[in-house]
Amino acid sequence: MIAKKRQTNGISGAWRSYSVLAAVFLLFALVVGRLYYLQVAMGEHYRVWAQGIQSFSGDAPKGNRGEIFFAGGEPLAINKDFPYAYASPLNVKDKDTAAERVAGILGLNKTDLKGKFERDALYVMVKEKIGDAEVVAIKDAGIEGVYTAKKKLRYYPQGKVAAQLAGFVDENGKGRYGLEEYYDDELAAGKNIILNIDYNIQYQAEQMIAKACNDLEAIDGEAIVADPNTGAILAMAKSPNFDPNNYREFANENIEIFKNNSCQDLFEPGSVFKAITMASALNDGKVTPQTSYFDSGSLTIGPNTIYNYAHRSYGQQTMTNVLEHSINTGAAFAESRLGNEAFSRYVKKFGVMEPTGIDLPETYSSNLEFANGRPINFVTASYGQGIWMTSIQLIRAYSALANGGTLVQPSVVRNREKNLDKEKLRPVISGETAETIDKMLSSVVDNGFGKSAKVPGYTIAGKTGTAQMSWSTIGVNQRGYSDKTTQSFIGFFPGDTPKFLVLVKLKSPNVNTAEYSAIPVFKDLAKYVIYVSQLPPNEEIKLAKPAAISAAVVAATTTSAGNSTAGN
Repeated sequence: MIAKKRQTNGISGAWRSYSVLAAVFLLFALVVGRLYYLQVAMGEHYRVWAQGIQSFSGDAPKGNRGEIFFAGGEPLAINKDFPYAYASPLNVKDKDTAAERVAGILGLNKTDLKGKFERDALYVMVKEKIGDAEVVAIKDAGIEGVYTAKKKLRYYPQGKVAAQLAGFVDENGKGRYGLEEYYDDELAAGKNIILNIDYNIQYQAEQMIAKACNDLEAIDGEAIVADPNTGAILAMAKSPNFDPNNYREFANENIEIFKNNSCQDLFEPGSVFKAITMASALNDGKVTPQTSYFDSGSLTIGPNTIYNYAHRSYGQQTMTNVLEHSINTGAAFAESRLGNEAFSRYVKKFGVMEPTGIDLPETYSSNLEFANGRPINFVTASYGQGIWMTSIQLIRAYSALANGGTLVQPSVVRNREKNLDKEKLRPVISGETAETIDKMLSSVVDNGFGKSAKVPGYTIAGKTGTAQMSWSTIGVNQRGYSDKTTQSFIGFFPGDTPKFLVLVKLKSPNVNTAEYSAIPVFKDLAKYVIYVSQLPPNEEIKLAKPAAISAAVVAATTTSAGNSTAGN
C-alpha cells in the first residue's frame, strides 16, 4: 500500500511539472506572438501613429510659455485651457454618418471631415477652440471614435489691442511677428515679460488712429508715444489691425497686416526731417535762428528745380520762419550752409542709416541713392524726400532734439536686458543746440503751420510733414511720385523738460496736408496723455477777462439777431 501510494504521487508530480512547463511555453508563445503583431504586423501603423503624436500640437507642453503684461499689469498674452475635438479614425465605424453629425455640430465641411475619418491613424484633430456648448453636443451625440479634451493654447485677452506689438504663436508653438517672435526663446523658457506700454494710452491711440483712417479714407495709420529721455515706448498703435486669437483668418486676406509698420515700413518723412537738417546746421554754427535768406519759391540745382508746397514764395525769411512755414528752399539753404559732406555725416549720426535696436523685429535702409552723393539728392533730403527711414528711427532722432542731444535705444519691454547696446546711446548735438531747436519748434506750434496742435497751458514743440509717395510705395511699378502723400506730425512736451514724444502718421488721407489730418489726432492724443499722466501745465493759461467775454456774447447775439432773415 505504501509503495502504491508513492507511485501515485510521482505520477501526479510529473503531471504538474509538465503542466507548468506547458503553461510557460504557451505564455512565451503568446508574448512572442504579441510582439510580432506589434512590431512586425502593426509596426508601420504604430510608427506613423507615434510620429503623429510627436507632431501633435496638443501634447502636454514641456513647460508653460511665458506671459506678456502691460505696464499696469493688464494681460496682453497668456496661456489658457481650450476645449477641442479630435477623433480616432480606426474607431470611427460609420464614417459617413459620423462626418455628417460632427459637421453639423461644429460647423465644419462634411467632405473634409470624412476624409480625416478615413485616414489610417489613431488620432486626427477635428477642431481647436470649440465652445462649451459644442463640447456638450459632441458628448451627447455619443459618436464612436470622436472625443473632446482640453489643451493649453496662447490667448490674447485684449483681442485686437496691440496686435502688431504682440504678434502671435503659430500651431507649432513658434512665436511669429512682434514680441512673440523677438522674445521667442525667453518666452518659450517660461519667462514672463512686462512692457513699458501703457494699456490706456495704447487703447486710446488705437481708437483715435482707427477713426482718423476711417474718416479720412487713409490706407493706414499709426501713432507712437514715447519717453524721449529713456526711449521707453508707451504706445505703438496701428490701423488696420487684426485679432491674434484668429490670425489664420487674417492670413488668408493679407499677411502684411501682421507687420509692425512703425519698425518694418520704410517711408520718406517729408518736412518733419527739416528739424534734423536745421539742428545739424545750428550745431556746426552755420546758421542761427535769425539767419535770413530770400525765398523766391523755387531753387534750381543743375537740370532740376525744386519748389515750395503749392509753389508759394515767402520773400525774406529767417531760419525760424523756415520751420514755421515749412519752406523747402529754406531747408535747402540751411543744408548748403552746412555742406554736403557734413550733412551726410549728421544724417548718419542721427541714426538714419542703422537699426534703432528696438526690441522688436525691425528693418532699415542704407539709403544708397542718397549716399551716391548727387547734388540734388542732398537738396531733396534736406526736406525729407529721397531719404528713407522708419517711424521708430524718426522717434529716436527727435528724442535727441527733445532730451538735450543724445540718441536713445527705444525699448518696448521694461527693464530690458536683451540686446542692450551702449553704443546706441550717443550725443549727436550739443545741449545748447537742442535748446535752440526746441524753441524754434515751439514757435512752429505757437506761430506757424502747427498752431492747431497747441494744448492750452503746455508748450508744445513740433513739426508737420507732408511727403509725396513714390509709385512703388503704393504698388505701382513706375518711377517717380504719385499725387498721394504721407502726412505726419511729431511733437514733444512740455517746455524745457519734455516727458512725452508723440508721432502721428497717416498714409494717403483724403486731405491736402498734415494740418488737417495728423495734427488733430496728435492734439487729442496729447491731451489724453496729459490727462492720464496728470501732467501739470508749464505755462499760464490765458483766459479772456469776464468783461471781454460778456461783450463778445452781446456782440454775437446782436449779430445773430440782425442776420436772422439771411437764411444762413
